Amino acid sequence: MNDNKALGFKRKALRKVIEAFDAGTLENAAYRIPFDVIPSDTKPDVRCCIYKERAVFRARTLAALGCSVEADDEATSLNEYAKQALLRKDTPEVPLTVLDIACKGCVKARHIVTEACQGCLARACETACKFGAVKVENGRSRIDPEKCKNCGQCKAACPYNAITYVPVPCEQSCPVDAIHKGSNGFAEIDFDKCISCGHCMDACPFGAIMERSQLIDILGAMKSTRKVCAVVAPSIVGQFDASLPQLMSAIKKAGFDKVTEVAEGADVTTAHEAKELIERLERGDKFMTTSCCSAWTQAVKKHLPALQKYVSDTHSPMSYIAEIEKKNGFTVVFVGPCVSKRVEGREDPNVDYVMTYEELGALLEARHIDPAQCEETPLDGKISGEGRYYGVTGGVAKAVESAINGHRPIKMQTISGLDKKAMLMLNAYARGVGDFQLLEVMSCKGGCIGGPCTLCSQAKVIKPIKDLADASPRVTPVFTDKKETK
Repeated sequence: MNDNKALGFKRKALRKVIEAFDAGTLENAAYRIPFDVIPSDTKPDVRCCIYKERAVFRARTLAALGCSVEADDEATSLNEYAKQALLRKDTPEVPLTVLDIACKGCVKARHIVTEACQGCLARACETACKFGAVKVENGRSRIDPEKCKNCGQCKAACPYNAITYVPVPCEQSCPVDAIHKGSNGFAEIDFDKCISCGHCMDACPFGAIMERSQLIDILGAMKSTRKVCAVVAPSIVGQFDASLPQLMSAIKKAGFDKVTEVAEGADVTTAHEAKELIERLERGDKFMTTSCCSAWTQAVKKHLPALQKYVSDTHSPMSYIAEIEKKNGFTVVFVGPCVSKRVEGREDPNVDYVMTYEELGALLEARHIDPAQCEETPLDGKISGEGRYYGVTGGVAKAVESAINGHRPIKMQTISGLDKKAMLMLNAYARGVGDFQLLEVMSCKGGCIGGPCTLCSQAKVIKPIKDLADASPRVTPVFTDKKETK
């Protein structure tokens, strides 16, 4: 299981909120959570004193309640926020929140000269800088921060690797420059630019960026008379120390009335995308891109409008399976590895709530459920191996290729992880660069198994996913005739 102190505190906040909800004390004793986690005899570990440690944990509790930390006036009690969370009728519109008190206020990204500098005669760094920012003084290079443009030419030119780049992790990770330092020196998210990929949350070493959880809403639905169905993404395989059949039993034991694999919806997506791709190519389109990744489709809408016409009109697997279970009379909770599905879920009338793997883990811990000790729930024998492999880079493209079944030769291209370089490449594709007919784009490196809310490394989960896919039936071809098309 991926683990560090920042993630540990995050999970603890989620677990404490669940435990208080289950005990019926959330409204009256939510204010006690930071004190219970950080008692008076605690020795400060990261910050100056236990009072600041508690203040940070209070902010984490706010996020776990689904509240905006930015909107907190600090005078309002956690009890009041808990009451508001229990009474709200709609999920938070904005999926992320910045815990400014947890943000270290990293210094501006910059290049610095290290002790390895030899003050060499060549002055390669000085010569390489086109802005006059590098000068050799007293036998060592110096960089003038007022003139430096962070182009990195001096770093590239130094023969001793004596110049290093010090980034701001959240800013560097964002593919669309949606996060920046505010006037107070702490991180701020521009939600007009944000695609909810969660890369900043994953990158911040202080855990200062968190999702606004929908746990309270989900717990309320489970406590009500409504029937609640958890639809679990294919990438959940291997995230817990148990088989998928055991995990499905554990999720039901945690309070859900039904558990369904999103892979069933993936098979519907595969069939539709295969048909759509052939139709587009036959009418003369150069290529089509997949539409499963919500962060990718948001990136197109907000930053790559020239690619909009190439994005598949097919719905995501989450959408198709939610439609099925909604017709069956269930309140639908998508369980997955990412933040962006919260945005897609708000736009889809069939998706009621979104829960991450981290939140599911906290729920199982709070209710003392060990998936490895649960009996196995039989899996749907009709779901294809291709559908169960959707969460791995190339999985969607391979499924579509299998459904086309040689009806037409297809060249495929994949983008595994949206970053600044990938955004430049995608802009080039919009201008006609590239030789392919199907482009699969996944916001996270490795696919959904690299999502910001996963629990395990990709190396650990890839084998159990492949084993399950190999043991499952093959996808049903959409086309049974094979023909060559020039």
